[in-house]
Amino acid sequence: MRRTRGFDVTSLPYRARVYINNQVLLPASLVRALGIRDRAYVRITFVFKGERVTLDRVKLLRTRNTDSRQFTIPKAVRVSAGVGPGDTVEIVEVEPLE
Repeated sequence: MRRTRGFDVTSLPYRARVYINNQVLLPASLVRALGIRDRAYVRITFVFKGERVTLDRVKLLRTRNTDSRQFTIPKAVRVSAGVGPGDTVEIVEVEPLE
């Protein structure tokens, strides 16, 4: 079996690009380091153009074969903060909920 080497990110802050579907990737190494592998919902705080935005109760989307997660930035937040596909956000805090 051939595997590709992922991102080696083990701490915050983490700079991530917003995908075309308005989702942001949290790499597997960061998910494991933060201990949120088995969490479905988290509180995420990110900075975009100097504005600090906190998303409460964000659902972490997962794939079958990896620990990486993705989350979607809600439309209301994207419009108010001006976040769009291709922009870079800096994730500064991830808190597990529940």
